[in-house]
Amino acid sequence: MAQRHFEEKQHAKSYHCYRVSPPQELIDEVLNFLRKRIPDQLDLAVDVGCGSGQGTELLAPYFLTVVGIDISRAQLEIADSEEHAPNVCYRESTAEDLPFEDESADLVTSFSAAHWFDHPRFLREADRILRPGGCLALLSYTMDFELEYGDKTPKLNEICQELYAALHPHRKAYIGSSSLQVYKNIYDSVSYRGKEWHECLRSPILMPLSRFIGLVESFSTYQGFLEKDPEAKNLSKNITERLLKEMGASSTDTEVTVVVKYFYLLASKPETS
Repeated sequence: MAQRHFEEKQHAKSYHCYRVSPPQELIDEVLNFLRKRIPDQLDLAVDVGCGSGQGTELLAPYFLTVVGIDISRAQLEIADSEEHAPNVCYRESTAEDLPFEDESADLVTSFSAAHWFDHPRFLREADRILRPGGCLALLSYTMDFELEYGDKTPKLNEICQELYAALHPHRKAYIGSSSLQVYKNIYDSVSYRGKEWHECLRSPILMPLSRFIGLVESFSTYQGFLEKDPEAKNLSKNITERLLKEMGASSTDTEVTVVVKYFYLLASKPETS
């Protein structure tokens, strides 16, 4: 069965504030792959597990209609309350029973959510609603973000590795020890012959240190740790203080470059059966 997470209102707010949006370079990769199959007008994109819409909105310029789908009402309320493009809307639904007609979508995508789905059922639904030539694009990133801050970069990443190691035991059993491997398994399960696997696209993002810490605290691993042990707050506080000391900074408003490492799969439904 599909897993349900990020549904509590406070966690949904945290997710909205801190989660990163896919870079334009990655959106371009998806569109270029799709345009090779469907060069004319693109009608419908379906973003499954859309959360609060960070990725959904990026698709608006390229499709007549973009629909974000999520099981979390709290996430959808945030997405709908934000100003968004007039051709974007949001609907509550599971990933395994999508509310669309057969062969109606040009693109079915998911940004950092497909690891929570019931993969066989989701892939059948994606195949059902994709038009011939339509594309499936599943994107995510590893949780071992790298920090860059002048000559302090190596030491900062040593500290970050300690943080990630402390959180790792709190990963949800459903996704095992590596979300990267989950997506590789999904890729192997896709029956389409026209498919591509991309292991690593590095995307540097300049942000305040406070946002990096908030991003880590929005992870399901951190939230799982926090549910079991309030000491999780002391962990993030300690890591923050050590990072600031190493940077020679006094404020978490100090900006660092956070390198997000994306991986993704692209697959095209055959033109004919």
